[in-house]
Amino acid sequence: MSARAGRRAALAALLAWALAPAAQAQDPRASQAQEQARGWLAFVDRLDADGSYRAAGAKFREALTPDRWRAALTRVRRPFDETQQRAVQSTKLVRKVPGQPEGDYALVGFRTSWAKKAVGRELVTLEHEGGRWRVIGYVIQ
Repeated sequence: MSARAGRRAALAALLAWALAPAAQAQDPRASQAQEQARGWLAFVDRLDADGSYRAAGAKFREALTPDRWRAALTRVRRPFDETQQRAVQSTKLVRKVPGQPEGDYALVGFRTSWAKKAVGRELVTLEHEGGRWRVIGYVIQ
C-alpha cells in the first residue's frame, strides 16, 4: 500500500469513527422517543396527573393506579416548582430493561433545572407500543 493510499484509508477510518455518533444520534427512533418524552413531561410539569397517566404506556398504567400516580407526582415533583430548563443528555435504544421482557425501549436522560432545585436529572423510560413510543417509567435524581 502506498503512503498516499494509507493516508486515505486512515482518513476514511477517522471520518467513519467521527461520524458514527452523529449517525446514531440522528436515528429517527431516538428523535421520536425524545419528542414523546418531552410531550409527556409537559403534563408532569403542569402536575397534570390525569393527562400524564392517560398518555403513559400500558406497563405504567398496570403498575400504578391513577390515585397512586397522582400522590407520587405531587409528593416528588411539586417541591421543585416550575421547570426552568431541560436538555436531553442522552438517548439509548435498547432491547432489554430490568424487570421487563425483551422489546423496543428507549432511555432518555434529561439535565433539568427547576425553580427550587438548581440541577437534577430526569430519566424517562419508553416502550415502543402500538406503533409509537409510550412512557413506562420516570425517575428524578
